[in-house]
Amino acid sequence: MTKESILILPGIGNSGRGHWQTRWQELLPHTRRVEQQDWNHPVCGVWVAALEAAVRSSEPHVVLVAHSLACLQLAHWAASTRCRIRGALLVAVPDPEGDAFPPEAIGFSPLPLGRFAFPSIVVASSNDPYGSIDHTRRCAGAWGSRLVEIGAAGHINAGSGLGAWVQGQALLSELLSR
Repeated sequence: MTKESILILPGIGNSGRGHWQTRWQELLPHTRRVEQQDWNHPVCGVWVAALEAAVRSSEPHVVLVAHSLACLQLAHWAASTRCRIRGALLVAVPDPEGDAFPPEAIGFSPLPLGRFAFPSIVVASSNDPYGSIDHTRRCAGAWGSRLVEIGAAGHINAGSGLGAWVQGQALLSELLSR
């Protein structure tokens, strides 16, 4: 069995058919989605444990690709793991203290703001309804991530009309080439 070099981490509700994460999983070799027990009622500790198990069973230099709530999952995981990864792409970081944060998501606050032990890129939209650009800038700075602002792209999801999101694939390639 070939081990994965890319782990896809969808947010709440999973990433559906038209989502760029789903398209990437179909297009890119050695890619696997990290599955959750409950996509609609996420519990941070359970999601973090699933990520830890997935990283441990993957190739040693895996890159994580997180969207939305999974960015918070990744931050909590990074604060507690001893695993090493090649890097992470975090897209559309939500604010767990924001008014739009889903109440069914439990345990994601307070958000760890320690520097990651791996290279990372945070991608932000100027009109994301779940996290302001200022919130995303603070997170990227605290995590030591490179911030890429892509303008008004909503929540950078299927509704944003990005298709296979070529710009995002270029950022992923940058992390994979390290």
